[in-house]
Amino acid sequence: MLGSVSLGTLGLMVGSLLTVVGVVAYATGNATLNLAGFFYGVPLLLGGLALKAAELKPVPYRETPTPAAIAGRSQATPIQTQIRKDVTRYRYGQEAHLDSTLATLGLSPSKAERPVLVAIAETLTDGAYTLILEFDSPAVPLEVWQAKQAKMQTFFGPNIRVAVTEQGNERVAVALIRE
Repeated sequence: MLGSVSLGTLGLMVGSLLTVVGVVAYATGNATLNLAGFFYGVPLLLGGLALKAAELKPVPYRETPTPAAIAGRSQATPIQTQIRKDVTRYRYGQEAHLDSTLATLGLSPSKAERPVLVAIAETLTDGAYTLILEFDSPAVPLEVWQAKQAKMQTFFGPNIRVAVTEQGNERVAVALIRE
């Protein structure tokens, strides 16, 4: 639940409210509210600004998961579940979703050329739970992704089969299929 709420936005809203209360209290001579507003409001406002600056938004679903796909989550490996939960919540202090994973797999030659996760999907492939990661990959061609397929299969752990397909418009889909 907490990952679906932007802590930066929450900090900005609460901090702004308390700061305004502090300013109004100062103007009306209410010393207690004045201190509370400034001592709590300004730090929350600044913290909210800092979090907002370091915020990485959740990746959207390409399409809403079907009830069958949601039921199929019970088959998901711990890695599939962790990836789905990590990329669908707000993150702080990261430059991109799965940036360290892409670097480890050799799919991120530089920050400027790093593929960007733009969407995910959940489906069933021959009855097996499948998590699909869709990357915008203009600098890393499909052939490089396909050459790394065996390494991805090992990296994402046991009981996972990886399928790499081209989506068009320089997009690559990586399907993590439960075996």
